[in-house]
Amino acid sequence: MSLIVQKYGGSSVADPEKIKAVARRVVETFRQRHRVIVVVSAMGKTTDSLVALASQITPNPEPREMDMLLATGEQVSIALLAMALQSLGVPARSFTGAQVGIFTDDAHTKARIRKIESDRVAQALDSGHVVVVAGFQGVTLGEEITTLGRGGSDLTGVALAAALKADVCEIYTDVDGVYTADPNIVPDARKLARVSYDEMLEMASLGAKVLQSRSVEFAKKYGVPVHVRSTFKPDPGTLVTREDRGMEEAMVTGLTHDRGQAKVSILRVPDRPGIAAQVFGALAEQNVVVDMIVQNISRDGYTDISFTLARGDRAKAVAVLEEVARRIGALGVTHDDRVAKVSIVGVGMRSHSGVAARMFSTLAKEGINIQMISTSEIAVSCVIEDKYTELAVRALHEAFELAKERPAD
Repeated sequence: MSLIVQKYGGSSVADPEKIKAVARRVVETFRQRHRVIVVVSAMGKTTDSLVALASQITPNPEPREMDMLLATGEQVSIALLAMALQSLGVPARSFTGAQVGIFTDDAHTKARIRKIESDRVAQALDSGHVVVVAGFQGVTLGEEITTLGRGGSDLTGVALAAALKADVCEIYTDVDGVYTADPNIVPDARKLARVSYDEMLEMASLGAKVLQSRSVEFAKKYGVPVHVRSTFKPDPGTLVTREDRGMEEAMVTGLTHDRGQAKVSILRVPDRPGIAAQVFGALAEQNVVVDMIVQNISRDGYTDISFTLARGDRAKAVAVLEEVARRIGALGVTHDDRVAKVSIVGVGMRSHSGVAARMFSTLAKEGINIQMISTSEIAVSCVIEDKYTELAVRALHEAFELAKERPAD
């Protein structure tokens, strides 16, 4: 008897009828003699509504209280889904993150899982129940409720699959798999049958909205197969798994874009040891995650440091850096919200040359200026002006012939 973890996103449980449809799908799996854990997000746009509600009270809510507020969304959906399963004759039990023993650090709104004490889940499974778990949330050792950041229900699903050694973690969403690009921008974008952990990790961290990047890190670390599927179609989706030789035959697997970026620059920074540590240490203390970093060549003992980050963290970062700039004698801080990041990803880059050059020349032909560049072993990212994002994505998709089937598919 295999153990399957199924995760359903907010769009999958947006209203009572959709919750009943999810229940029927879970029952189908359960009656095939599988043990089933179901992780669910808050209904529809509930989390957005709760965030908006908090903003009507204060523009800067205290993170602990935000977690208290946001964690209520999933508690509604787990109870309703458990009721729906019970009405179909299947024993089910709902649990919050704290009840199933998902312990995190103290970083409210962006907590990281430290350990899972899964005894309670195991007992419920052994007694023949479908276990319904609230995604996106956990608890500290001091019994404070925490949340895992946007997309955190993916992480809950994968982490439970790892802790209980599940056979697969199925991520059900409103798309039917991982595509070579956003199908809303590129009509001939192609669904991938398989993608490696490393490719998916890069794609998720660089802007693909299908999976939270931290959930992919967890899946890779513990070898959890992840199957991204549509809630509304029975078709197979995309299997995220270990890399195989066939995956390297394609130069580029897919491309992503992220329009939720901002660029921040701290100007005329004294060029001496320890300054960068002060700048980025101050940001780290505020849990601000930095992406690309570029430091200009020193002139007259001063340099400029620019970096990108999530647009939602820009105001906090600027406030922190203005104080740092005064302390270290820098000229000041500037920012630009009109930027986006486009990226190409593929394990085949390890064995193909000229990939970055083709990307740069493609953007140049379209008259798109590159503001910043970042590379890894299997990805190249460029920061461009936001208004050119869709043009860049379509041009790169065509240049790398991503509409064609790759051999590993």
